Amino acid sequence: MSIHCNAKKEDIEKTVLMPGDPLRAKYIAENFLDDFKLVNTVRNMLAYTGTYKGKKVTIFSSGMGMPSMGIYSYELFKFYDVENIIRIGSCGAYDKNLNLFDTILVDKSYTEGNFAYEWSEKEEHISSSSTILNSKLEETAFRLSIPYIKGNTLCNDCFDGYLDDINKFISRFPKDLNIIACEMEAFALFYMAKYFNRNAACLLTVVDSYYKNQESTSEQREKSLNNMIKIALESL
Repeated sequence: MSIHCNAKKEDIEKTVLMPGDPLRAKYIAENFLDDFKLVNTVRNMLAYTGTYKGKKVTIFSSGMGMPSMGIYSYELFKFYDVENIIRIGSCGAYDKNLNLFDTILVDKSYTEGNFAYEWSEKEEHISSSSTILNSKLEETAFRLSIPYIKGNTLCNDCFDGYLDDINKFISRFPKDLNIIACEMEAFALFYMAKYFNRNAACLLTVVDSYYKNQESTSEQREKSLNNMIKIALESL
């Protein structure tokens, strides 16, 4: 066990799917897994281990933001010897061509924050996903005929929808990165994977857009994530 997880080591599988919302972890377990059991309840950060088409997998919620993701990914990699973590979450679109419920596979994650400096005193603001995992996820999406967009995303510390001047915020993005969407956890996950020499990837579903007047309810968000969930699970 670790500080933030009361699961036994043998209860956590080598591949972990990581939604942010604990209730989303519960939803995935109840709707996609067989013979699943609840393996973590600390701070209600629910985790379940079960089988999908005969393959063992753990679904472990991360919470919101890089600090929370940093804690849970660190403990899973270090104390539970997890080899692969696939984040499955929601995002906001910064590309005019993206629509509500589109699926994104993240290539690189950019942050203005200082997660890397606090961890290792390095001025790093770009962290990359695993090419091994991404290749597998792309193969699976093609096999399932599920369309996706691969691109770079922003990992922010503040929920952009609450900012006073979002246009000024967007103007600071590095132009060469062509950031297509934003979320709040991927940079920390990729950085921890690099630190432990493990694999991490991130699949996202668009739930709102800066350019289009498209929004979704919490219930629609939950149901719309199924394409992303299927890609991750079928990649097992």
